[in-house]
Parts: sequence; structure tokens; C-alpha cells
Amino acid sequence: MIGLLLVSYFSLAVWGQEFGDLRDDVDYLDPDPRSEFLRVPRQVITSQRSDRKPHVTDFIVKSTIFSRYAFTAVSSTMVNRAYQPKNAVFQMQIPARAFISNFTMIIGKKVHQSEVTTKAKNSKDKIKEQSGKNSRDNEMETFSVTVSLPARTKGLFLLTYEELLERRLGQYRHVISVRPMQIILKLLVEIHLTEPSGITFLEVAPLRNSKKNSQLLEASPPPSTKINRTTTTAHIRFAPTINQQVVIAENGILGDFILRYDVNRELGVGDIQIQNGFFVHYFAPKDLPPVPKNVVFVIDTSASMAGKKIKQTKDALFTILEDLRSNDHFNIINFSGRIKVWQNGKLVPVMRETVRDAKKYIYLMSPSGGTNINDAIQTGSKLLKDYIAQQDKSVRAVSLIIFLTDGRPTIAEVQAHKILNNTRKAVEKKFCIFTLGIGRDVDYKLLERMSLENCGEMRRINEDSDASTLLKGFFDEIGTPLLSDIRVDYSEDSVEYVTQTVFPNYFNGSELVIAGKLKNKTSDNLHVQVTASTSDKHLMLEADVKISDTRKTSNDFKARSKDAKLVQRAWGYLAIKDLLRSRLKSSNSKVKEILSEKAKNLSLEYNFFTPLTSLHVKRSDEQNHGFTQSVVNESEVNDERAQNLQRVTKPESTSLRKTKKTVVVSKTSADGDPHFVVDFPLGKFSICFNIDGEPGNILRLVSDHEGSGVTVNGQLIGAPAPPNGHKKQRTYFSAITIIVSKPSRSYIEITPHKVIFDSRDRFILSCDKTIEVESEGLVVSVTAKSKVTVTVQQCISFVILVHQYKNPAPYQRDHLGFYILNKKGLSSSAHGLLGQFLYSAVQIIETTTNTTRPARHRNQTEAWREGSEVSKGSAIVLHIKDRLVPVVKKQRRIYNGQHQVNCWFAKNNAVNLIDGSYKDYLVSHLFQTTRSANEH
Repeated sequence: MIGLLLVSYFSLAVWGQEFGDLRDDVDYLDPDPRSEFLRVPRQVITSQRSDRKPHVTDFIVKSTIFSRYAFTAVSSTMVNRAYQPKNAVFQMQIPARAFISNFTMIIGKKVHQSEVTTKAKNSKDKIKEQSGKNSRDNEMETFSVTVSLPARTKGLFLLTYEELLERRLGQYRHVISVRPMQIILKLLVEIHLTEPSGITFLEVAPLRNSKKNSQLLEASPPPSTKINRTTTTAHIRFAPTINQQVVIAENGILGDFILRYDVNRELGVGDIQIQNGFFVHYFAPKDLPPVPKNVVFVIDTSASMAGKKIKQTKDALFTILEDLRSNDHFNIINFSGRIKVWQNGKLVPVMRETVRDAKKYIYLMSPSGGTNINDAIQTGSKLLKDYIAQQDKSVRAVSLIIFLTDGRPTIAEVQAHKILNNTRKAVEKKFCIFTLGIGRDVDYKLLERMSLENCGEMRRINEDSDASTLLKGFFDEIGTPLLSDIRVDYSEDSVEYVTQTVFPNYFNGSELVIAGKLKNKTSDNLHVQVTASTSDKHLMLEADVKISDTRKTSNDFKARSKDAKLVQRAWGYLAIKDLLRSRLKSSNSKVKEILSEKAKNLSLEYNFFTPLTSLHVKRSDEQNHGFTQSVVNESEVNDERAQNLQRVTKPESTSLRKTKKTVVVSKTSADGDPHFVVDFPLGKFSICFNIDGEPGNILRLVSDHEGSGVTVNGQLIGAPAPPNGHKKQRTYFSAITIIVSKPSRSYIEITPHKVIFDSRDRFILSCDKTIEVESEGLVVSVTAKSKVTVTVQQCISFVILVHQYKNPAPYQRDHLGFYILNKKGLSSSAHGLLGQFLYSAVQIIETTTNTTRPARHRNQTEAWREGSEVSKGSAIVLHIKDRLVPVVKKQRRIYNGQHQVNCWFAKNNAVNLIDGSYKDYLVSHLFQTTRSANEH
């Protein structure tokens, strides 16, 4: 491949007139590049002289890192100087944790832009991301594209990907693959690093091109590396000459360029970065005493472990035993077809004698037989759980199992889902399981779920890797617990959409990262509280983070990065990772589906290529044809989504248009405190009731999941009662969700300020703009600052009133009202607080305590005629489903007080009026569709 480039250079001199247009495409680094060629070994030139593949003229990688979040842009130019088309292969290894955010090809003068789309079941996309098979220790994945490059044409390939750098063993590592596959004239790697909290340590490691040197400790930068740094910034540049490239690798596979660094941190609530209403919170305290640990090593000694694998495992265990602390306790289990326990029924303290005996036991372990994973985990779990139960409750310790295997279960229980169920029952959330898999024959999905479901992590060790070093390195990461039972809280009602905030353990050298959105962007402070347990006490850390200070820092960087919205994208990255992790842990298919939808929609919103999306490159003519027809005016759609709406072509079934204002009145509703009204047109009367729920409660309003496929939930928000009121607090709907499962699943989430509509596409609509969106048989119409109308398959209609206050009083909250406009499409089995009355028969009865006087049915007009009074000893009751419910006359105002409703009011949270009690209508999350206790 080196000769290929050299021949091309000399060919330019001979074919000057024919290829003069390509001379300017080659950008030389040296003033006299010919001098470099003269020093290249001759055998390299002659051995590849006949190769006529496209030439790589430049390979440039530029990374921008701000507060651990890295944007990496790769640019590679290839030139086909032949007279016929040639296949050009663009290949780049990227970190497995990263998400690709853009890929573009410029072939000649045509631009081929990529887009992230929903993943199809039988996708024929030519662009694929290989998952793990070619990765180095599961850290890197290969992205590869092959395209036919026309004769005498230049092709430019542009790839960008993003990742949040993970802290391990006290440092962050940013890895860039430098493998252009040819010796090239212009090779450049450039990293711009900004860490506002201060850089305490920074080094560039030697190029890594072997699995065996993955744990490099010494610092010896590659030749030509230049590092310039200040207290908060660093600029790293790697630009090897042709001669330097040949010395490193004659095949153009130079290896991984690795930047390692750490930042300044103190014992406090951590570092919080805020920008554009989003925040990322980094928590990694230092100078804490280690928490004692109870550890059980469960080691696979089946026949497949024979040879190199068992030898390296033993070597690692010998070293790990030496690193155990004097206040730790441990035991060893090895398993094949049989389960063997080193010390039955106990964990032993770390002493010279116990470590010596353990090493002897490990040395004598001999591989044979099959693989009984289930019984090995059960034995280790019982051993550890029994030991924890016997411990003094005042003694704080971190308990964990380290499980290592090289194969799939072959003996006893072999079904993965049963092994997982058995493991969950055995662990009972009392300790964590960390798993390691060696080689290609491991069920990595089983190991990953086993770890995630039991607060641990999984690591993959390739068969030809240095398993001893990697196993030891993994134990070093979890070998020093500093905190347990960590919980992070923020100011009440100040944040939303927050990622994981509860963590079982914090290990020295790692970092806990949380991201979310600020509800009140104008607030000056964000209160943060961290609670945790150390080795000897309960720890509480509190601070008021000044948003103005962090905003100033962010804006300074924003000016330099041309509004890159780094913190917002970091939140999107972490939110997707959190959803994917929760999806993998969940065993409930419906919950898994909801999590998948949310992760997919976020991926589409941020244009991330994730396991739930596909990356599709359009032809130049495909991009230009009819594209502008689907573009939405930015004034009609929230800016949060406008960019993506312009980027993605909408299918024909989706349309966006301005709505016409219409006036509709529906009495069946839930509005205000909330006040519920149910209209019975045939009986010419209405009933009403209140639900005094708690702030945060989510109420099932309509449940027809198995009938029409529609479910409606509403979440309550609290507010203080007005002065001189009889209530201590009032509750209102802060969010309404409508979930439609037929013919396809769609989600609509409505708040007083925006509507999120997830169907075939994702729309985020502002409640301040008038617009209508139609997709998959659903129509969402927004009347600016007034209402949202949702129509399902033209036969079900809901109206959600938007109540906003310009200058709210202390007891006022922006909230929503829910109205059923058209129930025609809802089935007779519909239920929920409102849905159960849609097809119910209800009568008004005047009862009397006089047994000789029969009850008298009364119509609405008769019962409500002006001046009428119920006779002494009588009462008005509702007769519904064989229940009699006392009611009194009331009046309700609906539609912002524009309409008055006369209704019969049922007291005491509608007791006896509704099936069961109102608590039976509480659901766990806004998108839950499963039946509640009293739905039939």
C-alpha cells in the first residue's frame, strides 16, 4: 500500500497534463515531499507497484472535548486515478460507547448526506456497524463503507461521532484509531481539550496496536506529538511524516492514539455543568477511607478453560489475592459439572495464612466437565447472603460476586431467562454481581443482563487477549469501594427527565454521572444533596450551585464552539444510554417496548446511530427531489425539533398544516382541582365529583387498551390553596398522555407548554403556536395558548385545555383540563375514572326513610326545577351498578369558566360512585397501559 502512494506521486510527474486537475487535491506536509520518498525502502515500492486501488491522500481526525464530552470528526480523501471505477473502502474503528451522529460522502461534485432513521427489520442498508466481533476487548467497533469511485474522481468521507468519556482507574481515556491502511502524505490527529474545573494530569500514551498492551502505564508519546496545555485547556497534535509512519507500521495501521487525563475535584457535591436549560452532574469524591468488601470469586473450570485461559485466570487471581485488604473477607468457588467451594459455609478474613491456602487451592484447580452456571451462581449467592445475615448490622461493607466463564450453560438449567430469574431471587438486591466472559462461545447477553439486573457490570475478554492483565485491571476498578447506598437529590420541582440518581456503590477511580433538564431556567440556584454511607458513618453533602456562574462558563465556551449545545447533547447521550440499560434489564415486554420507543425517539431527535436506529445515506438526486415539501416553518414548531424536521423527509402519510379554530363544548371532563364532570345526554343530567390526590400521582382517566387501543393518563401537580380557603393544597393536571396501540403504537404527551407526538415520526410542538400534525391515523391540532385536540381514527376525540398564567399568583400553576369530545370509537369495555361512565346506566332516585313511601325516579328537569326542595326525610341518590350514591346539587364552570354545568355532586372522593377507590386508578408512570385493580 505504501508503494501504491509512491507510484501515484511519480505518476503525477509523468501524467501531468492528463491529471493536472488532481494536483491541487494533494496537500503535502513537507516543502519537499520527494525527499521523503527517496528514503522509503525500495522493496515496498516494487512489491505493490501493480496495485491500482484508490489512493488515500489525507486522513484527518479532530476532537473537541468539553467537560468529558467528546465530539470527534474524521475526514479522509481518496482519489481514483485509474480509467475505470474502483471500490473505495472507508473504514474507521470508533469507541463502542460512542454514537455516530453524521456521515457524509462527497463523490466528485455530488454530496451524499446520511440520515438516522427507524431501524427496519430487514434493512438492506449497506452501511453497518459491526458489533463486537472485531473489537479490542469490547472497547472499539468497526464502521465500514464501500462505494464505487468513478474513474479519475476524488471522494471525501466525513464521519462524526460523540461520546461521554468514562473515568476508570482515576483517569479518562480518549482513544482515536489511526489506521488509514496506507502510508499517506497528510496524516493529522488534533485534540482540543477544555475542562473548566482544571486539569490535574495529562499524558499521551504510546500507540496501541496490540491487545496485549491494552493496559499501558508508561507515558511515551508517539513521534511528532506536540502538547500545549494550561490549567484548564490542552491542545494535542500528532502529525507524523511519511518516514515516521513507515517506522511505526509499513502497512499504514499505526494503532490507537490514546489521550489520558484527569481533572481537579474535591470532597463536595461534585462538578455541575449547565447550558441551555440542561445540566450534567459529575460526582467523584476523593480522600475517603475504603469500605471493607465481602467478595466471592466464582470461576469456571470446565474443560474449555484448559490451557492458556485457566493459566491466565490463575495468574490474575494470585495477584488479586495479594491486593485484598486486611479488613476484607473472601471465598472461592470453582464450577464445571460440579460445584466446589473452597471454604464451606463462610467467608474468611484476609490474612497471610488464608491467602496462602487460597493460592494453593487455585493452583490445584483442574479444568474438566461441562458448565453449570445456574448452580454456581446459586451456591455463591447463598454463601454470600448467609454471611451478610450473620454480620453485625453496624458494620458497613460492600458485598459482591465476581463471576468468570468462557462458555454457555450446558448442565442443569440451560435456559437464560430461567437462570436470570433464579439469580434475581437468590440475590434479593443484597449484593452485586460482576461478570467476565472469555472468548467467542460466551452468552454475553446473559452475562450482561445478570450484571445489570444485580447492580454490576460485564466485561468481555477476547480469546487472544492478555486475560490475566484484563482480569486484574477489572478487579482494580472495583477493588476499592469508597461509598455505598448513594442517592442524589435536587431542588423539589426544579429538574425533570433526570437519569439514574440512586447508585449501590462508588469505587475509587470511577465517577457517577447524572444528567437532566432544569424546569425553571431563570432560577439563580440549584440545590444539590448527596447522601451516602462511608466505611464508618453516614455522609450528607449539600450545596447551592449558582446557575449564573455555570451559565457564564458555558456561554464562554458556547461562543468558541459556535453554539454546539454540548451539555444538551451530553444529556441526550446519557438519557439514551440510561433507557437502553433499563430496556435490557426489564423482563416486562410492554415496559421494554415503551423504553425502546423513548430511546429510539431520542436517537432520532439527536441524530444518533444507536442499536434502535439505522444510518441511511441518500443519493444526491434522492435528497433534492421533493425535499422541501416536508420542511416545517420554524415559527410553527418548537425550536427544539425544527432542525430535525428540516433534516428528515416525512412519509406521505404525515402532513403538517395550520388549523382552523373551532368552538366545541363537551361536559365529560376533568379540569381544575381536578373536578370531574360526566354527562348523561339520555337522562338529561350530569354528575360530578372531585379527586383529592397527591402531587405526583398519575391517574388513569380512560382505559380502553384492548378495545380501541386507547389509554389516557394524567399526572397531578400541587399548589397551595388560595387564602381563606378550606383546603391546605390543590392539585391540577400538569401532563396528559394519550397512548394509542392500534393499528400501530403512538404516544402523545401534553404539557401546558408543549406537545410531544411520537408516531412514525417525532414532533415537538409548542402550545404557543397554532399547528396541526397528522400521522398514522392520528391528528393533533394545537390552537395557540388555548387547547390541543387529539383525534384518533376520526372516531375518538379528546380536547385538552391549556391553562397558562402570565403573572401567576403563588397558588396558581399552569395546568391542563381534559375533555372527551367524541366517544364513538371507544368500546363498551372502556374504563378509567371517566371511561367507566361512558356506557353506564345511571338513574336519579329520591329516597325516603319512610318505608311506606316508595323511592321515586326523577328526571333532571324535575329534580333541578328552580326552588324545588327535597322533602323532609328524603334524599337524592344516584343508582349506578346496584349502588346508591348520595348526591347534592352543584354548579361547575368548564371551558375556562365560559360554560356553566348543573350537576349532581358525589362527595368523599367519589366513594361508591366509581368502581373501587380512587387509589385503584393510580398508575406507576405516564405511559403505563396495563389494567388497574378495578378494570374489568
